Formats: sequence, structure tokens, C-alpha cells
Amino acid sequence: MRLFKKKAEVLAYDKENKKPVIRASICNGEQVAGFKDIHTGRMEEVMLIKSRADLDKFKAMYGINEEIAKEY
Repeated sequence: MRLFKKKAEVLAYDKENKKPVIRASICNGEQVAGFKDIHTGRMEEVMLIKSRADLDKFKAMYGINEEIAKEY
């Protein structure tokens, strides 16, 4: 039996070279959250976004406070 919740660990990402992005499909509306390299444009996918709760979880995991840009 656990009495206390485990503290949520904030993961780090390279803020100088990568930016948080949501890639959305035009065809089926599928959304994937991840990080895009500013220099190369390459996307590193982290998690599938099915609802607003998933997006909030992604933002909490990495300590992101600002709005995340969407790409199609």
C-alpha cells in the first residue's frame, strides 16, 4: 500500500536546438507531440495525443508552459 504519490519527474530537452511541436494529420486528424530540430527540421516523436488530457500530460512531463505550435 502506498501512502504518498510519486513526485512527477520533469524531463529535459535541448531548448536551444529543439522546439515543442504537435504534428497533425490532415487526413485522419491524428496528432503526435514531439520536438522539432530548429536547424534540420527533423521531428522526434514523443507521444500520441488523443485528448486535451494527453496534451496536458506532455506539457507537464517536459515543463512546457507556453502554447505549442501545430504543423500539418
